[in-house]
Amino acid sequence: MHLYAHLKFEALELFKKEGGTHAFIVSLPSTYYDLKPKKSEDFKKIFDFHVKLVKKANKIVKSFAVLSVHPAEITILGQRLGYEKAAEIMKDAISLAAKYIENGEAVAIKSGRPHYSVSKKVWELSNDILKHAFEVAKDVGCAVQIHTESFTKEGMLEIAKLADEAGLPREKVIKHFAPPLVSEFEEIGLFPSVLASGDNPVNAAKQGTRFVLETDYIDDPKRPGAVLGPKTVPKKVKELLKLGYSEDFIWKICGENIEKLYNVEISL
Repeated sequence: MHLYAHLKFEALELFKKEGGTHAFIVSLPSTYYDLKPKKSEDFKKIFDFHVKLVKKANKIVKSFAVLSVHPAEITILGQRLGYEKAAEIMKDAISLAAKYIENGEAVAIKSGRPHYSVSKKVWELSNDILKHAFEVAKDVGCAVQIHTESFTKEGMLEIAKLADEAGLPREKVIKHFAPPLVSEFEEIGLFPSVLASGDNPVNAAKQGTRFVLETDYIDDPKRPGAVLGPKTVPKKVKELLKLGYSEDFIWKICGENIEKLYNVEISL
């Protein structure tokens, strides 16, 4: 989830009240922080702010920081500074994020490529940035959450091959906002973080345990409750239990998978 400027820590309180125990809190694009980066070091303001926020969040539930250089930054920065300069800043900012992981202040990087139509040049630059994120993640031993276009086998295979070229295990590439296509993701090797809306959790569960769940709660006062509310994941997990899925099954998707993906300990 994201914590921004709507419910903020109250969102975590709601998550906890519903039974939530651990949260991955992801930083947002620079526009959310009223920041117009001109150099990679400007992202340090976002990362420092985010790490402090997550430390406060830990007083409510165990929280982990994920540092994002959102793929939309190629457009946000590129329109002001030129796309090649934007790509350079983004790659350097990803390398900066890695230092927080080495220091134990964050556990993963978020990168990706635009989910909207862009020019061939911007697409190529975005893939270069994504590959750099994979290279950095391989060096520091962390996972990369990816924000990308909607699932297609061809598109996910392209991304998987970029991970191969960077030397990052495919299972360390987590497809954020994933559909419940657990079998297809297993075949490709990427790891799906399934959006916990509607029947997605049960449709994923029917295919096994190789997935995790997310809300992508944005905490934007202009879009209250978007994408999903902070109580959604624990509610959906309880629904799986009522449907007969065992506690061992739940522990696999909410505990073991998380520990393996993010190199963290889930303790209850």
